[in-house]
Amino acid sequence: MKRTLTIVLVVVLAFSVVLISCKKEEAKPVKIGMLIPLTGPLAEFGKGFRLAGDLAAEQMAAAGFPIELKYADTETAAIPGVEAARTLADVEKVVVIIGAAASGVTIPVAESVSIPKQIPQISNASTSPLISYLPADEGKDFLFRTAPSDALQGVVLGQVAADEGYKTAAVFYVNNPYGQGLLDEFTKSFEKAGGKVVASTPHDEKPAPTYVTELRKLMQSKPDVMLALGYPGQATVYLKEFFEAGYNKTTALLFCDGTKSVEMPAALGPQNLAGYLGTAAGSVSGTSLTNFQNDYKAKYGDLPPLPYMDTLYDAVVIAGLAAAAAEYAKKPLDGVNVRDMLRKVANPPGEVVNAGVDGLKKAIQLLKEGKDINYEGVAGSQDFDKNGDVVTPIDVWAYTEEEPYIKTIRSVSP
Repeated sequence: MKRTLTIVLVVVLAFSVVLISCKKEEAKPVKIGMLIPLTGPLAEFGKGFRLAGDLAAEQMAAAGFPIELKYADTETAAIPGVEAARTLADVEKVVVIIGAAASGVTIPVAESVSIPKQIPQISNASTSPLISYLPADEGKDFLFRTAPSDALQGVVLGQVAADEGYKTAAVFYVNNPYGQGLLDEFTKSFEKAGGKVVASTPHDEKPAPTYVTELRKLMQSKPDVMLALGYPGQATVYLKEFFEAGYNKTTALLFCDGTKSVEMPAALGPQNLAGYLGTAAGSVSGTSLTNFQNDYKAKYGDLPPLPYMDTLYDAVVIAGLAAAAAEYAKKPLDGVNVRDMLRKVANPPGEVVNAGVDGLKKAIQLLKEGKDINYEGVAGSQDFDKNGDVVTPIDVWAYTEEEPYIKTIRSVSP
């Protein structure tokens, strides 16, 4: 009887050891925080960001390194954005934060959360030049972005205005670091090309029910063109009033990345916007872009319609690969070690790997073998400089009368 009991105990203990071993082998997905604008004036963009993020997470899992995306709504405003970031850091214990979209949210999140808590932050859409030289990040290196600075976009935007023959411009801009930074760069570029900014008026980040007074003030200068420098949430309101007042009879419109929208034409009438130009961060033709477009269309039924969906995908992939690099190097999965791997997986030297399941499988295998990789992104070479910035082309695009209401005219390389 004692011998039988002993055998049973041995079997039970052995089975328990096997179960414990299996549990150890089951890697928990790495948590990545996702600060996106699900509500507020950039809500249209947030929907697309979530689709691109989910595709990236699905492909990372298929490649053999699962990640878990923890989404939080910034409401396109600084205070809720900072609170959402704190929840991601303190409650969800994420090792990296993707976002935010608006520069006016990204900067306070960096200053209040990601830098002091030593969690790398990668914005996919914040373009304010201030981000390159954020004082709070000096010597700490926790703020990155996969979208180009408006020091690039503003130059192209000013040149587009000059090329269209506009001599005078009025600017209606969102009163935050994004709006102010792009206004400054546009003004320098446009006036260098011989134009003149004759009026500029800010509006609040929170959409207002009417902008009649501000429009009247801008139009007193009788500009050749008005630059709508902000977000769809506000622009949809004031452009409706712009057309109703008949300002379009004497003043053209010019747009930027923030007012590149597929919802505004539907709301305002595509015929009213058709032909007007804008600028936005572009992508480089290549294997990664082709793979992303094909995979996105296969999953969702159409091509990515909005700016910065490609840079969102790239940010998630780079964060995931950096976490994988840290894990395979047997380093603790914390913010500092993930930060230290961002340039190692995104910058040369290293074997080039592309977007898509096959490319990410190759990347994971190389990292397991202790080899260097150089991820070539959907939006271009995501090579972070000392400030965490990247350089990508700038697209010139136009509104059209047919869905998806936007077409790319040309791409300008810096």
